[in-house]
Amino acid sequence: MYTLIHKEKNSRARLGKLKTAHGEIETPCFMPVGTHATVKGVFQRDLEGMGAQIILANAYHVFLRPGLGVIAKAGGLHNFLSWQKPILTDSGGYQIFSLARLRKISDRGVEFQSHVDGKKHFFTPEDVVEIEETLSSDIIMPLDECADYPTAKDHARVAMERTIHWAKRARKAKKKNSQLLFGIIQGATYDDLRKQCAQEIINLDFDGYAIGGVSVGEPSHLIYETIDYVSGLLPEDKAHYVMGIGYAPDILEAVERGMDMFDCVIPTRYGRNGTAFTSEGKIVIRNSPYIEDFSPLDKRCDCYVCKSFSRAYLRHLFNAEEMLGLMLLSYHNLYFFLKMMRDVRQAIKEDNFSEFKKEFLNNYNRVNQ
Repeated sequence: MYTLIHKEKNSRARLGKLKTAHGEIETPCFMPVGTHATVKGVFQRDLEGMGAQIILANAYHVFLRPGLGVIAKAGGLHNFLSWQKPILTDSGGYQIFSLARLRKISDRGVEFQSHVDGKKHFFTPEDVVEIEETLSSDIIMPLDECADYPTAKDHARVAMERTIHWAKRARKAKKKNSQLLFGIIQGATYDDLRKQCAQEIINLDFDGYAIGGVSVGEPSHLIYETIDYVSGLLPEDKAHYVMGIGYAPDILEAVERGMDMFDCVIPTRYGRNGTAFTSEGKIVIRNSPYIEDFSPLDKRCDCYVCKSFSRAYLRHLFNAEEMLGLMLLSYHNLYFFLKMMRDVRQAIKEDNFSEFKKEFLNNYNRVNQ
């Protein structure tokens, strides 16, 4: 359960703790994404060492591979992937709508073809809860329908009303008291739909609340406006989660608006493609300016990568197509995000988050992006 510890005096930024079956999480926090029960390119021991408090896995993907039977025999997802800290599982609703073939959506649930082998499946909200209870994750997310951007209001309304309907069924289906079930608020970019959804989802008294359907192609100002509006509707005594935003400036804007939890594949995906996040912005390490650059990746970073290797060496690894390069950049990028969140929590504690955000972004924007 969530405990509010402190609210920053100059903004809605908040410091809190979320208690789960596998430990407490200090918020605001960033959750590394381990879609297939692995954070790509990074050892579990290194995740712990860099201060990851919780990771995210995807119920849709692990349902398809390796399958629930394997994970049940392993004693749950924690044992299967050798991670004894908290795990949040996403329902996979977004993946079903974006990856699965020939999907058919109805109020009863979703029929879809697996993107892996083409086999047909049908998920109801009750099925998704049962899957996540089998996985034994600490925080579970219900099946919801995410509207794309841009989307007509009539379509957004149908998706929002279906999300509410499914949330009620998920709430009723949940059996394990050891797991926290969060409600998801949809409504696209329409404030009246967001308000209606928030009111009905909050009335169901979930353990926490997530804003879904943001960062799906809309411009930044609409992301911030949606977060700002919905955050103001959420109860203060529950955790606030924005699903899927992962650029540093976006996270800071959301923290300032009262959000607590964040996840995204950006740190590892960018790392695998040769892009590093640094205190002075993004750099593409493959590029020629770094051929003889023997300085650290980020002079302000104290991670293993920055203390041990030069930009020139990292560039060499990528251009030689050595897998160590993508592992090292993935490690650094995750460290960068987790360190940023530690600094965010300290700034909120000291009532100077606004100053921290300004200084961080001034430095971060030095490199052309």
